[in-house]
Amino acid sequence: MLVPRFPDYPGAMKLAVVIPCFREKAHILDVLERIGPEVDHILVVDDACPDGTGAFVRESCRDPRVEVLVHERNQGVGGATLTGYQRALDLGAEAMVKLDGDGQMDPALIGAIAAPVLKGRADYAKGNRFHDLAGLEQMPGYRIFGNLALSFATKLSSGYWDVFDPTNGFTAIHAAAARRLPFDKISRSYFFESDMLFRLYLARAVVEDVPMAARYGTETSHIRLGRTLAEFAAKHVRNIMKRIFYSYFLRDFNIASIELVLGKLLFLFGLAYGGFRWWQSEATGIPATAGTVLLAGLPVILGTQMLLGFLDYDTRNIPRRPLQSL
Repeated sequence: MLVPRFPDYPGAMKLAVVIPCFREKAHILDVLERIGPEVDHILVVDDACPDGTGAFVRESCRDPRVEVLVHERNQGVGGATLTGYQRALDLGAEAMVKLDGDGQMDPALIGAIAAPVLKGRADYAKGNRFHDLAGLEQMPGYRIFGNLALSFATKLSSGYWDVFDPTNGFTAIHAAAARRLPFDKISRSYFFESDMLFRLYLARAVVEDVPMAARYGTETSHIRLGRTLAEFAAKHVRNIMKRIFYSYFLRDFNIASIELVLGKLLFLFGLAYGGFRWWQSEATGIPATAGTVLLAGLPVILGTQMLLGFLDYDTRNIPRRPLQSL
């Protein structure tokens, strides 16, 4: 049974740790050794590792909590994590922590990452490496810039305007939230963490950031930057459109829906009409009248105000009641 690290959360919950692995043979045993007694199950998912990480763990690790799952075909970090989640649910885990096998995430922080879920405050918790600015000195500059850009894109596509560092894979999820997710639709690639937030928003799950230090060692990144950025951009655009349609037109229709539609129509009309009149004036040499300028400018102003009103509503439309309390 779980030995509670936090005496102020009600009851002891069965906690599982999921470790997706791809070429992590050099780090995995050290990671496993540093996982504390508060964890009931440790699920190592060998995602068709060329270096045989799963077989290496079976041969070298004697921790009875460890179970190795092996993919015959590589499914990506998302696919490996979801395999671990499903096995953890089958084992009766009430909360699950995702921990990478490359040593970049400190297993000593498992309790801290899981705390919001274990205490009932959130359905999903994730690390945020940007909370302590002093700790960012060891983070490469390109990663800082990339995370800033991806964080804003993820806020738009997921609807969680109050979370940051979306690509942080150190996460915890409650079983009640995991069971509501469509595992077959979630991205299997490195877009997994961002897509999880999008799916959690549609399920109206509460998400909380947990401050943590950035930590880099000898691990090697398997991300191909150019292809990954193109994939992220396309999928963020797709999720933005889906979220807005589902949230403001399919599941609900409210004042924000009207502001979005009218605001966009007025803004586009003002731009199109104003652009046409400007071209006409340049072609003929006849200055536009004050009424023409007003007819072009007023829709742009009104449309902008309506779109800002929609954005204000959207930033406040964040889930507040945890699914595990329902």
